[in-house]
Amino acid sequence: MNQEQVDGKFTQLKGKIKETWGKLTDNDVTLFNGQRDQFLGKLKEHYGLGKEDAEKKIKEMEDDVEHNQKHDSKTS
Repeated sequence: MNQEQVDGKFTQLKGKIKETWGKLTDNDVTLFNGQRDQFLGKLKEHYGLGKEDAEKKIKEMEDDVEHNQKHDSKTS
């Protein structure tokens, strides 16, 4: 996976995060990349979401983005 693909995947994931958890600020979302514990703290603060539940939902989003990227690369 090249840097452009990684950047695209992260951009899609950030979009899904903002779509799912609209109360998060852009600054909160940037914590996801590199400061995951702080990001999870923001989810708990805004949504009362525990670490395990948040990680599960994030994993689902990551899998969805990965699936979409693979599908897009096959159709282009």
